[in-house]
Amino acid sequence: MPLDAAEMKRIVAEKAVDSYVKDGMNVGLGTGSTAYYAIRRIGQLVKENGYDLTCVATSVKSEELAKEFGVRVVDLDDIDKLDVTIDGADEIDPKMNLVKGLGGALLREKIVAAATVREIIVADSSKIVEKLGTKAPLPVEVLRFGHEHTRNALRMQRCEPVLRMDGDRPFVTDGGNYIYDCRFPEGIDNPFFIESRIDVIPGVVENGLFLNTAFEALVCDSEGNVRKMSEEA
Repeated sequence: MPLDAAEMKRIVAEKAVDSYVKDGMNVGLGTGSTAYYAIRRIGQLVKENGYDLTCVATSVKSEELAKEFGVRVVDLDDIDKLDVTIDGADEIDPKMNLVKGLGGALLREKIVAAATVREIIVADSSKIVEKLGTKAPLPVEVLRFGHEHTRNALRMQRCEPVLRMDGDRPFVTDGGNYIYDCRFPEGIDNPFFIESRIDVIPGVVENGLFLNTAFEALVCDSEGNVRKMSEEA
């Protein structure tokens, strides 16, 4: 019987932790449903194997989760660098470029990724796409001030931005900003160009394109097989 999505996420996250996290490391903790299993496994290594790890969380939610599992969490500015970060993705293309941010933590995720020696992406096989933007929208974090004007500028990039909601009010990020989820009807043909166009729009804080960021991507299929995408490039 094929594995469900939750089981695939658990398998790939635990595989990544066991493969890349070593005692004494500084470790970045991702955000989202797959990262949950990585954080849980890191907690097991601390509790059961006595690992001495210093961790940085990409969201308040992940920080709270890590502390529940007995993991020491510090501020990013308390350390020089992160040895490894294990995080999920919403889309992965054949070149290991990513769309991230459906969990609402794209700004901190990108800051943490930039401070990381090895960014390890974990995902189930449903996240693999030939072209970014074909399954998931591209999240763009924006300032609240004048956000509708920012939305209008985003529309000029041939996408349809939709303000993310949390019930009957706009979703607010850990940084106090809004997110527009941008749908590209034909997908994103040139992600580097789109990123450069979005980044110069006044009011944009960050976008969910993570390009040339992943050191490795581990992907689990419905039979429980985990493959490294770098070995197929």
